Amino acid sequence: MILVSACLVGVRCRYDARRCEIPEEVRNALKEGLCLVPVCPEQLGGLPTPRPKNDLTWRRAKPTVINEEGRDVTPEFLSGAEETLKIARLVGAKHAIFKSRSPSCGEDGITTRFLRKEGIEVEVIDAPEEE
Repeated sequence: MILVSACLVGVRCRYDARRCEIPEEVRNALKEGLCLVPVCPEQLGGLPTPRPKNDLTWRRAKPTVINEEGRDVTPEFLSGAEETLKIARLVGAKHAIFKSRSPSCGEDGITTRFLRKEGIEVEVIDAPEEE
C-alpha cells in the first residue's frame, strides 16, 4: 500500500480546486499494479476546497500555518497530518508519494514530517496543473 496525495490522482482537492496532471511516478505505480491510497491531509483536517493559500513556518520543530487571510490554521494542518498517519497505519503503508510545494505534503510539510518520523518513506514530486 502506498499513500498518495489525492491531487496527484486527479482529485480536485488543491487549495485552488485545480486539477494536477497525473505524474509519471504515479502512472508507473498504477501500471505495476500497486495499490494507491489517496489522501488529502488538508481536507482530512477539515479545510474546505477551495481555500486560501497557506504559509508554513517551523520554529524549533513546531509548525505554524497562517493563511493569506491572516487566520491561524495550524490546528487543521496538525489534525490532517494525524488523520493521514492513522490511515497509513491502518493500511500498513511504508511509502508515500506526495506533491511538492504543499504545507502538508511538500518536502518540509507537516504530514511529510509526521510520516517520516513514523518510518514511512515519503517521495515528494512535482506535478504540473492541467491546462
